[in-house]
Amino acid sequence: MGWDNGTVSLGIYISVPFCRTKCSYCNFASDVFSRAVFERYVDRVCLDIAESPRATEEMGGRFEREVDSIYLGGGTPTVLEGAQLRRIFDALRAQFLVRPGAEITVECAPGTLSPSVLETLLGCGVNRVSLGVQSFVDGEAAAVGRLHKRSTVLDDISRLRACGVANINIDLIAGLPHQTAASWQESLEQTIATGAPHVSVYMLEVDDDSRLGRELIAGGTRYHAHFVPDEEAITASYISGCERLESAGVAQYEISNFARPGSEARHNLKYWTRQPYLGFGVDAHSMLTSADEKIEAVRFATPDVLEKYVAGSPLQGTEISRATALEESFFLGLRLNRGVDLQAVAERFGPQVVEDLRPTIAELVEMGLLQAAADRIRLTARGRLLSNEVFQAFLAPVTSPIRA
Repeated sequence: MGWDNGTVSLGIYISVPFCRTKCSYCNFASDVFSRAVFERYVDRVCLDIAESPRATEEMGGRFEREVDSIYLGGGTPTVLEGAQLRRIFDALRAQFLVRPGAEITVECAPGTLSPSVLETLLGCGVNRVSLGVQSFVDGEAAAVGRLHKRSTVLDDISRLRACGVANINIDLIAGLPHQTAASWQESLEQTIATGAPHVSVYMLEVDDDSRLGRELIAGGTRYHAHFVPDEEAITASYISGCERLESAGVAQYEISNFARPGSEARHNLKYWTRQPYLGFGVDAHSMLTSADEKIEAVRFATPDVLEKYVAGSPLQGTEISRATALEESFFLGLRLNRGVDLQAVAERFGPQVVEDLRPTIAELVEMGLLQAAADRIRLTARGRLLSNEVFQAFLAPVTSPIRA
């Protein structure tokens, strides 16, 4: 739920916001850009990596050099040229000490792993690949703008394994246009059949930050919006996905993440357990211990607009108080199936804080949203479906003083 200063290695996140095509459901700060922009972007990322000690100091954080996880996300990082990918990794290794055995992940759109790209990734030390599959049903993938087919994914997995990269994640989305209970099961069965050690399952988000979401809200028919399953069907798919993966030995360890034993994503666990991480690139976020002992931590982020980022717009920072850190310990920790250790919270923030929260916890247990045992609380299956409501309950002001 927190870190022990000086003993926890850093996680590094690199945002690459470029795609071959913009998926209709996507609400990330990514898009299709001219390749002429790629080099300027890589220049900026490499410069920010080189200047990260100074930037960290300016934001009030404590700079750490030892790194045990690196994650290139997107967008589609594999649309970059091999030389550009190598420049990013070279810049990282020039500034940071990457521990032996570090988890190094790159997100890939199926079909972008050309022999030259794969050779580059291996040369850069990449040992984990996350494939944005979303659906193994070709018609569903095509309806949202994905360019791959099932055969593409299976070929990518085969070639990755042949090169020694067995640590593979498959992303799936419950609720895509045209998806049915039967086609969802087809995607699940194919996912399990690949033997991938890690699977991420997301429910389709309906918001105005994506083209499909806006069309759904407007009640329109573009982007196949009128073929999106209703909320009840999407929820049923998520539940059946959890059950089917669990029965196949791919256990849920976080609301959206499932893994075979020992294959949990080290990098993402940093976010949920409040370990320090540094982000580079457009719309990248960081959290570090504070250089000021009176402040728990500092968070800061880069601009979420490509032009502003490349132009070097300043970071936007926030100081994290101990009260806020307490809230985060609950709403981040409860995302994990193992839940939150109340004894650890008491040791970190003081026993009275936990006592003040006992009525809230008891009410959530009574509602069937939390289960409590041996001073540990965790979300129930129903609680995971209503997790935002549970998290909100822990955002109320804490009246008791938090122990310094």
